[in-house]
Amino acid sequence: MQPEDLLHNVSRESIEKLEIYHKLLIKWQKAINLVSPKTLDEAWERHFLDSVQIAQYVSPSVKVVADIGSGGGFPGLVLAILRPDLQVHLIESDGRKCQFLKAVSRETDTNVDVRATRIEYMDENFTPDCVTARALADLPTLLSFCMPWAERNADLEAVLMKGAKAQEELSTAQALYEFEHEIHTSVTDPQGRVLYIHKMSPKLRTA
Repeated sequence: MQPEDLLHNVSRESIEKLEIYHKLLIKWQKAINLVSPKTLDEAWERHFLDSVQIAQYVSPSVKVVADIGSGGGFPGLVLAILRPDLQVHLIESDGRKCQFLKAVSRETDTNVDVRATRIEYMDENFTPDCVTARALADLPTLLSFCMPWAERNADLEAVLMKGAKAQEELSTAQALYEFEHEIHTSVTDPQGRVLYIHKMSPKLRTA
């Protein structure tokens, strides 16, 4: 599959919204560092199409998604555009980035909940069905963020975008947590991996 093939089953309306989002990213990047400057010229493939691919791994039963460390909205805001049936919560501690996310939501008429807070300070009454993240932290750290939600929702799943060290991070995480997982090669980056993780819990320590 080529990166462009990811859009074959995407509606024309969603593609138009992604194109508006792309233009806003270029505009706002001049004032806020939303993505690595060296990737800006290739943003459509490096960020948008890269994020589009995760939609296929989100289970049909999922209703509420927590995108942690949303930054410029990848992959959470892209997922919200592709799947308007989902309740997507974009969790981002940087206030300026939150303003950007709200602007894209408004300009594309995409319903998301932008939460200007750190993951550790999320409302205890909030429990998602799925967690997404991209370029935020290593896998053990990401799973540590997921654990409070996994305790309240045994069906919690995570769709996480990782780089070339994905296997190394998996090995480290398996020493700390119990979980089942699938590894998928990224369509946009041969070194990238999309990890689907579920049935997660802390590994019991023995004395």
